[in-house]
Amino acid sequence: MRNDSVKQYLMIAVILLLIYIIGWQLYIFFPGLLGAVTLYIIMRQPYFHLTIIKNWKKGRTALLFILVSIIVFVLPLIGLIDILLPKFNALIENSNTIPATLKSLSVKLQTISPQLRINQEQIIGVVQKLTSSIPGILNATANMLTNTVLAFFILYYMLVDGRKMEQAIHKFLPLKPENIDNVWEATRTMVISNAIGIPVLAASQGIAAMLGYFIFGIEDYVLWGVITGIVSVVPLVGCMLVWGPLCVYLFAIGHTGAAIGLLIYSFVITGGIDNVLRFTILKKIGDVHPIITALGIIVGLPLFGFMGFIFGPLIISYLLLLMDVYKAEFSGASSPKE
Repeated sequence: MRNDSVKQYLMIAVILLLIYIIGWQLYIFFPGLLGAVTLYIIMRQPYFHLTIIKNWKKGRTALLFILVSIIVFVLPLIGLIDILLPKFNALIENSNTIPATLKSLSVKLQTISPQLRINQEQIIGVVQKLTSSIPGILNATANMLTNTVLAFFILYYMLVDGRKMEQAIHKFLPLKPENIDNVWEATRTMVISNAIGIPVLAASQGIAAMLGYFIFGIEDYVLWGVITGIVSVVPLVGCMLVWGPLCVYLFAIGHTGAAIGLLIYSFVITGGIDNVLRFTILKKIGDVHPIITALGIIVGLPLFGFMGFIFGPLIISYLLLLMDVYKAEFSGASSPKE
């Protein structure tokens, strides 16, 4: 009996070791895998409806869904890259002009308030941080394209063999059937909420901010609108990280009316869109509490890159869910439904 236990523990140790080695080597491709999982969860119900009820061919239907995904998700992403990449390249080529711009802004700010003084060391530090981060952003973009191709490759087989895959997962999960259903429902709700809610919110606030920047005379208003949409995923202060400094800049260069106008517009319109969407569209698809989103993004981005916006909050939600599942599994109580 003791020998059987030793063999069992050795087998578990070997399995965990192999999982660690494989995960360590494939870590760079995790965003692609997570992207495939996200798309599968979104497409699962309509795909099964077409292939099981309507008797559509699995392979052709999977290719059709992938084509739709490319149009809906990849083409807008390529458009964003097409907008941002030339700006980053121009910033690298003209990085020597940044200190002069910052110094000029510092002088104008000091005329408003002597306390707003920026010394040369601070300016150099800002420039070094900006220029050193750009190559990493460009490398991350190339890595994202690789993971996108991988995501669609994995997604095809996940769709075609979806039933078999889910049955295999059910066999390995050491949970009661009702708790498996709760875990799946929580996963589906969180993934759809983040995968649909975050892009809708970012696009809406980005477009609103872009219009405001255009009205109040901000140069490169398209670029700043895109950046505002990207940072809008940060709860509470996201968009303010962009329009706040732009208002200060307008005020510093003497455009006081435009600065006040942009401040009011951004606070009421751009910021108000967040509240409107959270209580309407996002509430219907499964709104995520801002604290979970904030903590999830902090955890997810270093682990998963761009996909951390989706799977970071999912990890936090899983922690809370598994606490309820643990109570249900070991106390005899039923796990609360999501």
